[in-house]
Amino acid sequence: MNAEKPLKVGVVGAGFIGPAHVEALRRLGIHVLGLCECGSERARQKAAEMRLEKAYPDFEDMLADPELDVIHITSPNYLHAPQAKAVLQAGKHVVCEKPLAMNSTESAELVQIAKASGKVAAVNFNIRFYPLALQARAMVQSGEIGEVFIVQGSYLQDWLLLPTDWNWRLEPELGGEMRAVADIGSHWLDLLTFITGEEVEAVLADFKTFLPVRRKPTTQIDTFGGKLQTAAEYVEQPIHTEDYASILLRFSSGARGVLTVSQVSAGRKNRLFYEIDGSRAALSWDSERPNELWIGHRERPNELLMKDPSLLVPQARQYTSYPGGHNEGFPDTFKQLYKAVYDYIAQGDLTAKADFATFEDGHKELVLGEAILRSSKEGRWVDVKG
Repeated sequence: MNAEKPLKVGVVGAGFIGPAHVEALRRLGIHVLGLCECGSERARQKAAEMRLEKAYPDFEDMLADPELDVIHITSPNYLHAPQAKAVLQAGKHVVCEKPLAMNSTESAELVQIAKASGKVAAVNFNIRFYPLALQARAMVQSGEIGEVFIVQGSYLQDWLLLPTDWNWRLEPELGGEMRAVADIGSHWLDLLTFITGEEVEAVLADFKTFLPVRRKPTTQIDTFGGKLQTAAEYVEQPIHTEDYASILLRFSSGARGVLTVSQVSAGRKNRLFYEIDGSRAALSWDSERPNELWIGHRERPNELLMKDPSLLVPQARQYTSYPGGHNEGFPDTFKQLYKAVYDYIAQGDLTAKADFATFEDGHKELVLGEAILRSSKEGRWVDVKG
């Protein structure tokens, strides 16, 4: 980064993910100047908690600050597209949480705006940056496991298991028509297409809402906060988004896949699991044991690769900060993603291939998500049209 003028960053939103962005940026020595939140008092409170210099009363005030070079968007889903568009048109770099937009029409427009802006436009698919995810990608794409036959796995959580559990993501006007698939399934789909280099060609999806009515608290509760507190006052709220989904996947290479997504699986706090079965070997990984990569063989004993930079390929080693036996987990993925983003900004060549998810990747996920949603409604295979 430019030593004469270090970049200054603003963060939109201070719920669950906003502070994760702030923490990761600070670990890299990047100057987080301030944040904006819903309401000036809440903004001041959150800024004080994180010891930030500025608390912007609204997004427009943040956008108008000439000191800011980059803005990270961690607001509710319905705000992503208009805010990302405004950031780029204001001449600032942007890192946006997923989903990039509420639909693929909005995201397609953002891709074009990003291309014309001359600014970096990244999507926060941080799960790519577990060291062993990068190791798995190198192994698959080098042909080490042979031809990919099957891609299978799940993303399971329990934070919305009870009727009293609530979050803004349950409201379609704020989060979109899909919930579990858009919120966590999108991470799994992005990760596995990133690792394998495969494109999903068609999908067959089955959705289920197990809790058709929930108790919406009359006071605000942060994401995951409902597990620590139960609102005394609430209203009955019909639910129209999925608690669960299973999705069959056909890849353009001929490989097949299946994904199960749930936010009502007791005991599963945040478990992303995958297995990639190839013609020579298989790979398996569990986010609750993120420093272990299982390597399966037929003709010799299976292996368990522990995360150790001395044992990893260079592509994975460069995003590994600690030696073997020193675990790296969820917060580290944010740090490594932002390392890639801010190094790319510093290099100044937007024609170079990015090491992180861009707005084009975010758009692809929305196109895929819309095919999944259509399939669930129509009960048939749907082609993914990009």
